[in-house]
Amino acid sequence: MTDGRIRLAEVLAALSIATDLGLGQPAGHAARTCLLAMRLARALGVGGAGLSDVYYVSLLRYIGCTADAFEVAALAGDEIGIAAAVGPAVMGEPAEETAAVALPGGNAAKAVVMATHCEAAELLAGRLGLGAGVLTALRHGFERWDGRGNPAGLAAEAVPLPVRVAVVARDAELWHRRAGYAATAEVLRHRRGRAYDPAVVDAILGGGEPMLAGTAVPPWEEVLAAEPAPVHIGGDRLDTLLAVAADFADLKIPYALGHSRQVARLAEAAARDAGLGDECAVRLRRAGLLHDLGRTGISNVVWDQPRPLSADEWERVRLHPYLTERILERTALLRPLARLAGAHHERLDGGGYHRGSPGSALGMAERVLAAADCYQAMLQQRPHRRARTPAEAARELAAEVAGGRLDPRAAAAVTAAAGQTSVRLPSRWPGGLTDREVDVLRLACRGLSKPQVAQALCISVKTVGRHLENTYAKIGVSSRAGAALYAVHHGLLGETG
Repeated sequence: MTDGRIRLAEVLAALSIATDLGLGQPAGHAARTCLLAMRLARALGVGGAGLSDVYYVSLLRYIGCTADAFEVAALAGDEIGIAAAVGPAVMGEPAEETAAVALPGGNAAKAVVMATHCEAAELLAGRLGLGAGVLTALRHGFERWDGRGNPAGLAAEAVPLPVRVAVVARDAELWHRRAGYAATAEVLRHRRGRAYDPAVVDAILGGGEPMLAGTAVPPWEEVLAAEPAPVHIGGDRLDTLLAVAADFADLKIPYALGHSRQVARLAEAAARDAGLGDECAVRLRRAGLLHDLGRTGISNVVWDQPRPLSADEWERVRLHPYLTERILERTALLRPLARLAGAHHERLDGGGYHRGSPGSALGMAERVLAAADCYQAMLQQRPHRRARTPAEAARELAAEVAGGRLDPRAAAAVTAAAGQTSVRLPSRWPGGLTDREVDVLRLACRGLSKPQVAQALCISVKTVGRHLENTYAKIGVSSRAGAALYAVHHGLLGETG
C-alpha cells in the first residue's frame, strides 16, 4: 500500500463484489458488467470523460443496494433472495416483475426502493470522490428509455448515457450467464425501445456473441486494466475510501451504524497502547473498517431476528467473516488485510468462526481486532438484547478473558483505549439541525418507527414526523438511508467508544 501507487479502482472493485453478494449474484457480476459496458461504449464511439463515467457507473450502479435492506426484509422477507429473483425481470414488463416477486405495495413500493438505492448510491459515490457525471448517472440508475423508470421518469436521451449503457450491459451479462446467447438476444430485442436505448441494443447485437465472450470468469485484473484514466491515491485518501466502505456495510443494519468506524478506532488505539507499532496500528484500523463487508451477503431476515438464531441461521451468520475475506482477497491492494479482517470472530479456545482457529494460530493483531469488535458490539442495541453500558461491556470482556476466549493483553488494551475515548458532541450541529432534530434522527437512523421514536422521546408521532421532514429538508435527503449516511458521516450518532 505504498503512497502514490494505490489504485482507486481496486477499492471500487472490492465494493462491487460486496454489491454482488447483496444482490444474490455471483462474485464478479459487476466486474463482468463493467467490461461489457466498456466494449459497448467504445462501439458507440464514447471517449474521454464519458468513457470513465461508463466505467464507474457500470461497476458501482448497485452500491446503494444495502440502503433499504432493513425495510425490504421487514416488508417482504429475504431481501437478497428477492433481488436475485427479480434481477432478470427488473427492466422487463411489469407482469414479468410481478411473476418473479410480488412486492407488497406494488409499483409504489418499487419506486420507493429504487429511489432509495439511487440516493444512497449518489451519496456514497460522492464521498468516494467520483465526478459529477458519475453522480448524476447514479442518481438516475433505474431510468428507462421509454420513461417508465425510476426515480424521475426520464426518457430517451434525457437518461444519462452511462445508465443507458450500464442497464443493457448488466442485463445482458445476467441473461447470458443463466440462459445463453440466444435467450439474451431475444430479451434484448424485446426490450429495445422500451427499457433499452435502441442504439445500445444494436451495438451489442451487432457484435454478436463475441461481444459477450470472455466474461465467464471473474476478470479482476482485466477490470483494473480497463479503467480509462487510472486514478492513483495516497494513504490518507485510502482511509477515507475505506470509511465509505465501512458505512456501506453498516448501512445494511440500522443498529450497526458506525460499528465499523468505532471498531477501527478502538483497534488502532489498542494496538498503540499495547506497543504493537505504527504499521500494525494502521493495519488494524483498515481491517476494522472493512471487517464486516461480508455482512452484505447475509439477509437481514437473519440479522434482525429478536430471538435466538436457529442452527441454520447461525451457519449463515458464521459465513460473514469468510465472505469479508473473499471480497478482500480479490484485489492486490486489500489482500494483505483479508485474513486479519476475516479473523474478527476467532477465539483463543478454537470456538470462534469462520476458521475455528486455536490461539496458537492467532497473532496479536487478530486478538486485538477480536476484542475491539466484541467490546464495540456490546455497546450497541441488538434485536435480541439491550445495549450494554461501557462498564458492563468491560466486565463482559473480562468474562471472555476468564473463559479463555479472548486474549488478556488485547482485552486490556481495548478497554483502556475505550476509557480514553469519548465522543465530543458539537455545540452547534451541522446543517442547522436542532438538538431535538438530532435526537429524532439518531433513533430513526437505527430503524425505529415513528411511534417507537415518539415513545422513546415522550413526544407525539406527529411531532416526530415534523422533525423528520425538517431534518430531511435541511440535510438534503429523502430517505432513512440517506439520513443514516449523513448522520454517520457527520458523527451525529453520539456513541461512546
